[in-house]
Amino acid sequence: MAAAAKTTKSGSEMTVVRGLDVPRYMGRWYEIASFPNFFQPRDGRDTRATYELQPDGATVHVLNETWSKGKRDYIEGTAYKADPASDEAKLKVKFYLPPFLPIIPVVGDYWVLYVDEGYNYALVGEPRRKNLWILCRKTSIEEEVYEQLVEKAKEEGYDVEKLRKTPQDDPPPESDAAPTDSKGTWWFKSLFGK
Repeated sequence: MAAAAKTTKSGSEMTVVRGLDVPRYMGRWYEIASFPNFFQPRDGRDTRATYELQPDGATVHVLNETWSKGKRDYIEGTAYKADPASDEAKLKVKFYLPPFLPIIPVVGDYWVLYVDEGYNYALVGEPRRKNLWILCRKTSIEEEVYEQLVEKAKEEGYDVEKLRKTPQDDPPPESDAAPTDSKGTWWFKSLFGK
């Protein structure tokens, strides 16, 4: 595992990975579990993120996908280090909303709290502890590893009772194999908690 650093935020400390090997972190990650949030459909499944380092070596293209009611929902954005001079894995992610007419920038924190030596699974959070993701390179994770990541999140001050496992099909669906919600109706529904 990459080295870790304690970060103080609002009086409590959180461990953040130091020296993240960004090129190794790139590629597809499947969401094994997460805190439910307003920006994803409640019935979403096969949720995943694909990261691609851009030629400038500092910007990452982000593609988040989920399937809801048989349709592919997605949003694209960018990620970059919050402090380019720091070796902490604290990133900012920027998306433009609504997805069908991207005009409003929304920026959030993406902190890598843990990644294993093989870069096969990761724990990602943010300083307010309102969002948490358990990610894996495969659509499933060994229960023992999952429990270790849950325990790590608990140690970092997360209310792990909020974690919900994300249904994943194996093999996962292909991006072009399902109709896409091009009207952004999922985004409007998410505003009302549906």
